[in-house]
Parts: sequence; structure tokens; C-alpha cells
Amino acid sequence: MSGLPGRPDNLTAGSKRSYEVRPDELEGAVRESLSHHVTLARPLRADPAGQAIRRANRIRRRRTGVGLALATAVTVLLGAGMVQLGAGTGRDATPIVVIGDPDRSNRPVPTASVPGGEPSAGTSTSLLVSETLVNPDGQRLVLRDIGPAESAQLLPGGGGWLVVSTPTTAGRTLWVVQDDGLVQVLLAGAGSIVLAPDSRQVAWRDGGDLLVAGVVGTQLIGAARTPVPAAAEPTRFVGDSVLVRLDPTSAGHTLWRPGGGQMPAAVDRQTLDVYGELPDGRLVGQTVATDPGGTCLAVLDPKRHLQPVESSCGADLTQDGVGGVSTDGRWLLVNGRVGKTSQALLVDLRRLGPAPTAVPAGPPMSGTIVWSNDTQAVYLDGGGDLVRVDVGRVRAGKPAVPEPVPDVPAGDRPVLVSSF
Repeated sequence: MSGLPGRPDNLTAGSKRSYEVRPDELEGAVRESLSHHVTLARPLRADPAGQAIRRANRIRRRRTGVGLALATAVTVLLGAGMVQLGAGTGRDATPIVVIGDPDRSNRPVPTASVPGGEPSAGTSTSLLVSETLVNPDGQRLVLRDIGPAESAQLLPGGGGWLVVSTPTTAGRTLWVVQDDGLVQVLLAGAGSIVLAPDSRQVAWRDGGDLLVAGVVGTQLIGAARTPVPAAAEPTRFVGDSVLVRLDPTSAGHTLWRPGGGQMPAAVDRQTLDVYGELPDGRLVGQTVATDPGGTCLAVLDPKRHLQPVESSCGADLTQDGVGGVSTDGRWLLVNGRVGKTSQALLVDLRRLGPAPTAVPAGPPMSGTIVWSNDTQAVYLDGGGDLVRVDVGRVRAGKPAVPEPVPDVPAGDRPVLVSSF
């Protein structure tokens, strides 16, 4: 259309607006423009806060890249033939990979050998004393990054140790300590933590679930989980299964095999404690006796829901759960009483019968019992002193005598480092 006949556009014949500007109007416009220009906030050429934020984001992206690369490497290892522990449980999480801080500047420096610092002559057991690992040859490794320990044992193939902390209000911590002093956290804030005898698996309580994962280097992989009762706790590994105590205040256990679904409905209701495993896979434990308040020593079959296949109710055993079976499965060191006196007892498992052969072996035990061979064991008594048991001497009527551990700070307690 067109505004006027004969024009090709829609313009009118003339503009009704005047473009004439008086000098005072031009001056006012310029002043207003300059005023706005001055009041506008200009960004600083140098922004320290912004630079710090951008630098932190770059560092975070780099660390994320490193973490993904390590996770990929673990996944490749898993695909190359490692077993996925949680197959078929229905509650399996993705593989857990805990990546430690790559900053190697925080490594504690191993101290020199200390003459006379070995725990005791004739034993190959290491001690963890006040965050210092003491080897039998007297060498000491200061571990400044860990807290009080409850247990410790060698990594598969050596090269370091797995250390479980004492319980705190925030739970337990599991560290991996390399032989050059590097400390990394594998678990934090967990409930009970149990290590397999070969240190290749770990089980722990997390909230309402029980979890099991493999230990590979300084990572946990292939986690499997299952829901457990409110008071249930893992106590030990039995082969590839985990022995779970349903309630620490009463008898009752069950075995859960990762990859086999949830915990079985059929459970044992008479076993109080399990002390160890025999070479044929059967277990040695304490069961409830028919007499009120009495207990028995029993050999249990894990393939039949811990059914006792042999038992003896003659020994007076305590119910603290402390005990250990020799490497050949013949001898048991267990806490008990002789008359009214608390003692560590040596029991011949080949001669259970109605009245088992139980002789005093030394003061009551606490914590871990380490059998270095078929007839030699070492443990700590209630005061933290080291007790070395020789089966031949004990059977000859010479119980072991505790020996103080040298250089233990006041208030500290040593921890035996078990091997396999």
C-alpha cells in the first residue's frame, strides 16, 4: 500500500517532527550523558576473588579427571578377570573407589632402627605403638596421620598394612599404610569393620546395611550389600562368606555370602562366639549349654547353619569372645577360669570329650591372638604387656609370663599386627 497516490512506499508527504535542537537542549543532553557515564560501575581489570574462584574450578576439574582415570583403570582390572562380589544381590552399588590425596609431601619419614626396640626376642609379630609401627628387627615407622588403632594386619603380598581404628562417636576408620609411610583412608564413619585373614576383603556395617568389598592396592572395589537387623554386626570371614552376629547381647549367628542374595532366613540360635577355623573349614566356638548360664566348647559346621558336630561342656569359659586357634587346628587359646581365677586356657581340640584338656596358659588375653606356628602364640594381656605362649612349656606346667613392651607412652596401648 501507499500513503499517497503514485508513491511506492507508505511515507507521508512530510515529517511532522522538528529536528531542530536548541543549544541549551544539546548542552543538557551532554551533561546527562556524562553523569550517567560516571555513575556506571566498571569491572576491575584485576579481580582477585574471581581469579581465585576460577583457579579453584580448574583444580577441581583436574582432580575430577584424575579420579575418573583411576576409576577407569579399576574398571579395566575388574573386566580383566576380577570377581564382582555383589552379583545378584539386588542391592549392589557401583564399585567403590576411594582415591587418596596424590600429594606425596605429607608422607611421614621412617625413623632409624632403635637398638633394643624390638617387642620381644623370638617373635615375628610387629606392634603398633602410639602411631609408630615397630617391626621385630627394631625398625620403627612413624604414622602421624592415623589415630588410635584397634587392629592391624599385613596387606596381601606385604608392602603395607590395613589398620582399623578404635570406635569413636563418628564411627570407625580403615586406613591403608604403605611401607614407606603413606597413609590413605579407605573407609570413614563405618560401624564394625572386619578384615579377611588374607586382607583381600573387608566387611563393614553402614547404617542398616552390611557391605563387603575387595581390597586392591589402595582402593575398595566390587561392593555388595544386604540389609541386616538393627543390632547385627559382622564378626569374621569364613571362606568367602561373612559371619554375622545377630545381637551382641545374645546367642545367634548367620553366614552371608556376597553374590548369593540377601541374608538367609535360617539362622543359628545357640552360638555365642566363634574363635577360629579348622583346616577342614569347620569352626570352633562357644555355644549355650542346656544348664542355665552354662556354655560349651563346640566344633561347628558352617555348611549346616553352624550345627555343632562335637562339643564339650567341662571347661569354664568366659563370654568375652576372645580366643584363637593354632595354625594346624589342634590348639585353642581362650579366656576362662580356674576356680575363681581368670586365666588364658590352652585347650587340646583333639581331646574335647566330656572333660576337655584345658590348662592355664597365662594371664587373661585381650585383643588379637597371633599364632606364628603350630605351637607358638603371642597376645597382649589386660595391661598391654606382651605374653608369649609355648605349648610345650604350658603343658609342662609353666604358664607364660607377661613382659612389658618397651617405650610405650603412658596411657597408650600396643596393637598386635597379625600376618597370614
